[in-house]
Amino acid sequence: MALLPQEVIQAKRDGRVLEGDAIRGFVAGIAEGTVGEAQMAAFAMSVLLNGMDRRETVGLTLAMRDTGDVLTWPGLDGPVLDKHSTGGIGDKTSLILAPLLAACGAYVPMLSGRGLGHTGGTLDKLESFEGYEVAPGRKRLRAVVARAGCAIVGAGAGAGLAPADARLYAVRDVTATVESVPLIVASILSKKLAAGPERLIMDVKCGSGAFLAEIDRARELALTLVGVAAEAGLLCRALVTDMGWCLGTTAGNALEVAEAVAVLRGEPADPRLWDLVLALGAEALCMGGLAAGADEARARLGHVLATGAAAERFGRMVRNLGGPDPFDWMPPEAPVVRPVPAPATGRLLACDARALGMAVVRLGGGRVRPSAAIDHAVGLSRVRSLGSVVRDEPLALIHARDEASAEAALGFVRAAYEIGPDDANAADPPIVRERVA
Repeated sequence: MALLPQEVIQAKRDGRVLEGDAIRGFVAGIAEGTVGEAQMAAFAMSVLLNGMDRRETVGLTLAMRDTGDVLTWPGLDGPVLDKHSTGGIGDKTSLILAPLLAACGAYVPMLSGRGLGHTGGTLDKLESFEGYEVAPGRKRLRAVVARAGCAIVGAGAGAGLAPADARLYAVRDVTATVESVPLIVASILSKKLAAGPERLIMDVKCGSGAFLAEIDRARELALTLVGVAAEAGLLCRALVTDMGWCLGTTAGNALEVAEAVAVLRGEPADPRLWDLVLALGAEALCMGGLAAGADEARARLGHVLATGAAAERFGRMVRNLGGPDPFDWMPPEAPVVRPVPAPATGRLLACDARALGMAVVRLGGGRVRPSAAIDHAVGLSRVRSLGSVVRDEPLALIHARDEASAEAALGFVRAAYEIGPDDANAADPPIVRERVA
């Protein structure tokens, strides 16, 4: 006899190992709506506190995958590749990397998520384009991938992929259960497996803006992702990367999209952002057989950026999913823009990147409850990362809906930075910390 949802919750609450049938039944109830938000929250907290072993994690991943369809991609003339990040501050890498890979001959059906906790969500960012359809049907998704080479969309009801994850994901966002390794792995890989890629590159963050700040925990997550993916039949590699600072110069939905569009247009990119794009892209091209080595892969990525081929792919993707021409698009503007003056002259020694992310959430660029609307115009621009700063020079510009929210965010942003004596010989942290294969 199948266990009731409360019996599954009780078993995990008490630290017991869940059998496959129990996991599948509970996950099916999430997808069907017979397991409520309170039960999902209790289950997620129980997993956060008591963990899951490898067998349970694989079972949860496959059960969530199997609540919807699993795509296949016959007839394409290139490898089907995908990339995923565990979330960070200012991380617009997917918006740049997907069209770069497509321009190099890959096909990239990328299932992404919404903002989670203090981190931004790629789907929320793309909805800054009025009319962009983040939940197309499977027929339209296939057509866009065939025409543009890439499509960044959501799972769930639209594409019919891993619908259980969409419900559980929203509950985790507002119940302080984001950091659980088994839940992170199952959420990511259920969507990725449902999308049907042949190869997956994972960007696992560590540092103050990551869900798992300590590098040992990030390494554990990377190893678990690679191992569970392998048991599910998907070749996966992972890079453990630094999220101790904002990635790029913007944090906030439309602001980040505008920065990504500028990079694809050929404007100078933030060095750490571009280094990460190249590192992830090189791994993906080599895994997919589109480059013989990292040097060749990086050269190809640079070439398709310089020639405009990647920009053309991005524009084709956005237009085919109902959005405007992204290179004629004007991002929404917040009514209030205020600088955050540096309190002293010196070197930026450290940043609480999580605090920057929470400042964006408080401005309205993130959610405090699952049904909350997103203000796409608010956030931070000209965000300083590393290097020297002069007193009263802006650490960032706050884009706010009103003066009160701008004033509140100013204190959070200023407090996020540690400024010390300037040392010209100080070494900046590398963007890629480790590689897991």
